[in-house]
Amino acid sequence: MSSSERAPDPTAPYTGWGRAHLEAFADRTLLALRPWATPGHARFDLPGPASRAGQVSDGLEAFARSFLAAGFRLSAAADDPDDHAGWYAAGLVSGTDPSSPERWPDLADIAQSRVEAAAIAIALHESRSWIWDRLGKTDQQRIIDWLAPSAQVGYGDNNWKWFANITQAFLRSVDGPHDEKLINDNIALLDSWYLEGGWYNDGDRGSIDWYNGWVMHLFALWYCRMSDGVPGVADLLERYRQRLGDYLSQAAWLFGADSAPLFQGRSLIYRYATVGAPWAGAIFDADPLTPGTLRRLAMGTVRYFADSGAFTEDGLLSMGWLGRHEAMRQPYSGPGSPYWSSLGLAGLVIGADDPFWTIPEQPLPIETGDIGEPIVPAGWLVSGTQQDGIVRVINHGVDHSAAHDDQEDPLYGRLAYSTVTAPAPRPTGTPADNQVMLIGPNGETTRRVGFSNLMTSRRIAASAWGPITCTSVAHGAVEVRIIRLQAERADDLDGVRLLVSGYAVPRQPVPGSRQQLRSDVQILLGDGKPGSAEHDQDNPFGSRLLINSAEFPVVAAGQTYAVGVSLTDGADRPAWPTVVAEASATRIAWPDGTVDLIT
Repeated sequence: MSSSERAPDPTAPYTGWGRAHLEAFADRTLLALRPWATPGHARFDLPGPASRAGQVSDGLEAFARSFLAAGFRLSAAADDPDDHAGWYAAGLVSGTDPSSPERWPDLADIAQSRVEAAAIAIALHESRSWIWDRLGKTDQQRIIDWLAPSAQVGYGDNNWKWFANITQAFLRSVDGPHDEKLINDNIALLDSWYLEGGWYNDGDRGSIDWYNGWVMHLFALWYCRMSDGVPGVADLLERYRQRLGDYLSQAAWLFGADSAPLFQGRSLIYRYATVGAPWAGAIFDADPLTPGTLRRLAMGTVRYFADSGAFTEDGLLSMGWLGRHEAMRQPYSGPGSPYWSSLGLAGLVIGADDPFWTIPEQPLPIETGDIGEPIVPAGWLVSGTQQDGIVRVINHGVDHSAAHDDQEDPLYGRLAYSTVTAPAPRPTGTPADNQVMLIGPNGETTRRVGFSNLMTSRRIAASAWGPITCTSVAHGAVEVRIIRLQAERADDLDGVRLLVSGYAVPRQPVPGSRQQLRSDVQILLGDGKPGSAEHDQDNPFGSRLLINSAEFPVVAAGQTYAVGVSLTDGADRPAWPTVVAEASATRIAWPDGTVDLIT
């Protein structure tokens, strides 16, 4: 779905989009779904494999998540020329009528219904004057009855607790049954997962990813929006506004100059949901960014996906990132799952006459200079270069293996991620990307699971797993990895090799992605040899994934090894530093005169 043919907005020198463009985009995405609707409008039975919840649940999911976009679209609307209100009102009636053949699965029967109930609750709240207030009492009661089990059924001990509270908040607002103790208990549990600086873990066994923004922050504040006047909510609002502000001050670093978000974590098929939290910053006056920067970030990200193949020729959101990439499908993903992207349209609740829309766009952090900052709760070093607009994140803190039976998760446990690359799938005989690993005499390898963060500072971070300790030093497009090995016995490392790999760069990139990426790997300290391998699997950015590496065929405990890894756009090779092992520290001398000492 290409950009609107409307003339560029004069206040949007970077994206060309104003509110009218975003509204038109929402209309196009909603209208494209209608040919796939069931007769009563309660489901969109979209093409593609069903999720584990089944086709009927998937049809509800497509309805609920697109209704979320319609709710935002109608919230501050002066008119409704495409009758979104009438269309979705009919679906609500059909989906909650016990005698309807399109009756939705009950919340008690299919867990996925509990997620979609929260989307419906937000959409009903935002479109209240257009839909809820115009429904008959019988239809209103049936909707209440369908939502009511949210107080009795179980929700996962993770971000799903907000789905329960959002649904309960809507029920409370229409004098439906709700459980205040449950709501408060959920808030206490959700707050227990708060780390610092605006970041949450997604449950006791969860991790850090984009769910921080599109659920933990966005839903927390929307709960407050739906609970106006409820005792104690004003204090909650202030708490969550502060946390969101802290989050956005760092999350803004995670977008490239092309507005692409960092490719890290699960559920990335939700694409521009990544800007739901920035929109919330404007809506709730909680944004540390200027309004112009926020507009540029949010609009730019929506347009990035709109222009880069995220939609099919029929105007449907595909399973993937830029274009269709079926390997991104997860067991809970159905054809309607990508419409969680609707969270990225939340800015439409800001009315057309709000001064926000008249403030000119301003550049992103990556467009004003290089970024070299830590996100301490995540153990991340953010390294962005203004010259090519690429943001890289060096990971020494986020590990999702506890949720996967101690198996490595490529979307969480790799040493580095970026806004222009994706990890290679699980290796099939060739080295994976962004690894520091030991290879035994019989080909057995160490795994980067259960690793411990040792430190995270402005340009330096470190972690340890098994016998490996790795310290990363970030400097522009280059990361230096300082590696030290431990062994209990002198012969433990006999016949063992050390391998260090760079990013997975497609030799055949997909349309809409960077076409001239390169990731060089340079031995800086130790006796090693360069290597490279071409992965036989695709990733969302392309195929024929080239992974450069360095291998040290003989290693010893107590020795220091250093490897430089770069990610750049274009033919220019990076300027490598000089690394020297001194008596008490490893000295890194960069070409610009900067010196780092790693003890």
